[in-house]
Amino acid sequence: MKNEIILYQLDELPLHIEVQIDEENETFWLSLNQIAQLFERNKSVISRHLKNIFKEGELNQEATVAKNATVQMEAGREVTREIEYYNLDAILSVGYRVNSKRGTQFRVWANGALKEYLLKGYAINQRMDELPEHIEVRIDDNTVWLNQTQMVTLFAQTRQNISLHINNCF
Repeated sequence: MKNEIILYQLDELPLHIEVQIDEENETFWLSLNQIAQLFERNKSVISRHLKNIFKEGELNQEATVAKNATVQMEAGREVTREIEYYNLDAILSVGYRVNSKRGTQFRVWANGALKEYLLKGYAINQRMDELPEHIEVRIDDNTVWLNQTQMVTLFAQTRQNISLHINNCF
């Protein structure tokens, strides 16, 4: 995890969430407490959802959870604790499961975004099918690489758009 932190504040509520940005892995990380704040649910509810997400094989726990030493105040003294942080994939999965107003807002937005991406992809495929048959499409290694690079860029942009929208919604 990188140490870059951004401060996230909701417009309608006085909620501040520090988000640890991980540019290398194109994700960000929240603790259990922060996810509970984000979706306005108790930590035990979020923890149960995360446990089920990993148990059902929806996500790999080793790939989506990182432990980070954090200094916090306890009984007037500084204590270092190892806190588990969950990446964007885990946060998104919880958003699809949690039953709260924020969870509902998230699902409405996420379903709309997913539908838009699916329809755009379908429209592109339809246009490709409409090309005259006499046009010969030649694919070489450079074209394949370019397409893979474009896909990686698209996925990175999509993840950023999801992150920005989550920030705007919550």
